[in-house]
Amino acid sequence: MSEITGPLPPSADYITGYSVKPSLIDNFGNVSFTDGTTQISPTQKQCEAYGYTYDHATSTCFAYRSNPNLRKAFNNMDNKLQGARNNAEAGATRNYVVGHNNNVKSQSSDNLIVGSNNEVGVNIKNTTVLGNYGVAQRPGEFVIGGGGNTIGKGQNSTIHLSGVTENEAPTNLLVNGITSLTTIARDSDTSSTSFTGFEANVMGVRTGGTAAGNVYDRILLRATGIAYLKADNQSVTTLGSFGTVAGWTAAVAFSGTNDMHLQVTGSRFMEIAWSCTLNLYEMKV
Repeated sequence: MSEITGPLPPSADYITGYSVKPSLIDNFGNVSFTDGTTQISPTQKQCEAYGYTYDHATSTCFAYRSNPNLRKAFNNMDNKLQGARNNAEAGATRNYVVGHNNNVKSQSSDNLIVGSNNEVGVNIKNTTVLGNYGVAQRPGEFVIGGGGNTIGKGQNSTIHLSGVTENEAPTNLLVNGITSLTTIARDSDTSSTSFTGFEANVMGVRTGGTAAGNVYDRILLRATGIAYLKADNQSVTTLGSFGTVAGWTAAVAFSGTNDMHLQVTGSRFMEIAWSCTLNLYEMKV
């Protein structure tokens, strides 16, 4: 028998003598009531008056008993889990996991895990995690877990960032090209004991503009260093350049509490396309 979930018809009548009525059946069969304004949990008397069953152990009213094993099977229809104790949480789709004790968190999709005790974070897409005790925190990331019996204790990974500048204003590149996503996720709580080494290989190519120089003027930069919270020690080297590239540069930058970004600077009246391959080396102590 199919399970009907969601809001109940608003026209449902109140039973004589009751100022509440059913309003919603959730995915687990639990029934919520309303007094016309506020959603509430019914008493046993209210629940049974409308023909539902009351569970004394959990103090809940339910329309049917949800089968957790069946629900898990439906959730995993699009996920391929090969090995023992692998898990894909609700909303995770099209993930391929080979190994054991791996977990794909909710709303994450199109990820590959090969190994053990690895994790893909919430709402993360298009990543690959190899080895053990690695964690993918950024979309499009390639991770090699380094073990250590703790998730993310030691690992290295690679992500891609891109963007465009039209003037000399420092500009944060987009993680995996995703609009408005410029923060490079990491363990950055003020109590964190995580350290991040980085090597950013950044290419800039001029595509237009009226300033002196020409289309296809170009530069390849490398920013390297180590970051802890907002403190960083870094250096920037020009690996190669051609044409008019004065003032073009790149560096890791910070905002907010401890948000980390990859920032580039171009020149006024120059349209420059930027591409960055960012290698991250992370450890917790």
